[in-house]
Amino acid sequence: MKIAIPVAGGKLCAHFGHCEQFALVEADEKTRKIAGTALRDPPPHEPGVLPRWLHEQGANVILAGGMGVRAQQLFAQNGIRVIVGAPCAEPEALAAAFLAGTLQSGDNLCDH
Repeated sequence: MKIAIPVAGGKLCAHFGHCEQFALVEADEKTRKIAGTALRDPPPHEPGVLPRWLHEQGANVILAGGMGVRAQQLFAQNGIRVIVGAPCAEPEALAAAFLAGTLQSGDNLCDH
């Protein structure tokens, strides 16, 4: 499993399209343990680009603070599960909470 998390300043960026990098957290689905994290610079933000790019990176899940409905649909079309309303925290902590089933998500922080 590979979990994509948009980051800025080392923590989750509230709007995935405005992040500095994506943390790609590799995890073992059976043991629910993190195997490693890689930071990748995303391509320029344009509609539809990030879902395809993250699919090419092998992402299965994206944890985001906020994301528009159309973007969520594009991620789903690329086979990537979307979790919105994630808090601003370090990527490994968010991934660990997601894997443990304890990730506290709230409202979608995006209004478009």
